[in-house]
Amino acid sequence: MIQTYSPTIRRKEMEAVLTCMVDERLGPGEMNVRLVQLIKENMGCAGAVALRSPSVALYYALKALAIPEGATVMLSALSPSWQIITLERLGYKVIVLDVSEENGLVTFEQIENGVKEGGSVLLLGEQMGILPDIDPILSLGIHIIEDISQSAFASYPSVENVELQDKQKSQTENTTSESPAQTDVLGKKAGMYASYAILGMEETDIITAGGGAVLIAPNRKEWTALNDLLKLAPSTDFFPDMNAALAFVEVKEFSRNEETRREFYESYSRAILSGRHKTFLRPAGALSTIYSFPLVLNSGFKDVKSYAQRKGIEVRQAYENSVIALRQDEYSASCICAKSLLLRCALFPLYPRLGKKDVAGIIKVLSSLP
Repeated sequence: MIQTYSPTIRRKEMEAVLTCMVDERLGPGEMNVRLVQLIKENMGCAGAVALRSPSVALYYALKALAIPEGATVMLSALSPSWQIITLERLGYKVIVLDVSEENGLVTFEQIENGVKEGGSVLLLGEQMGILPDIDPILSLGIHIIEDISQSAFASYPSVENVELQDKQKSQTENTTSESPAQTDVLGKKAGMYASYAILGMEETDIITAGGGAVLIAPNRKEWTALNDLLKLAPSTDFFPDMNAALAFVEVKEFSRNEETRREFYESYSRAILSGRHKTFLRPAGALSTIYSFPLVLNSGFKDVKSYAQRKGIEVRQAYENSVIALRQDEYSASCICAKSLLLRCALFPLYPRLGKKDVAGIIKVLSSLP
């Protein structure tokens, strides 16, 4: 059976972890420092810290922003359920926002309404590696904590990219000649517009280090506030070296793995062109990260799951561990689109360790789904 999720563990990752074991470096140490430095180099951020879990990272982000208990935090109905559980444990009020069916992201209108209802912080999830239109969200002037666990190293379009698209559109409208090929001019990476960003490294995240998270501070002001808190943090809050060694290799190999994921994604997308089921709209190239392959079904999930299973492929609900899945009775009426995607969005296996035979089998199933 081809599993829906699989950690990216190859020989390099195993050797890195084995080296830690041989050297008896299990707790937070040198590899933790090296991982943080690598993330800083990749992101261009002011500072970062590797912590034991995404929930610990969220705690430090909120405390560094001095968000008082009782304040209202907004999050997507399709965000992972640990987020609402953590927020409530920390004493915060929560507003759960609906999403767009086109890409599964919260809409600006929903966020704006949340602000009117008292929301002062947005926990911005980027499910399936797709980035939102960030400019309108920034105009609201609220604190943003960006969850980049599925969108790591994706890039927002730069001003130059937008101007290039406008220029090419104008050329297309005013001439009959073939328009020049679009070239993406990349802007800031995912997380770099936020007050803080959380890069989770759980077993179903894009970087699968067996747990943990890197909390990223894009700017010096936020890093200074966070660093002051970290001076008083217990050692048990920091990322162990064994996990950090695994994460370090995966970050180093990210571009190569992403290229493989993108090739699979393009093949899957071609396979569904003539069918009834569709995947989400997403920008091309490095403007999004290929997390997996979500398919919004035009038929029942159980039928598709059963059909794929007979062919040796495990298919799971894309948002089975989301806020809306945990609290259906509470939020189904106000989050209609999210509830619909919970029931109709299936996740097919897409990860670098898939073999050619496995990929061919998945493509065959996608092209013949009931």
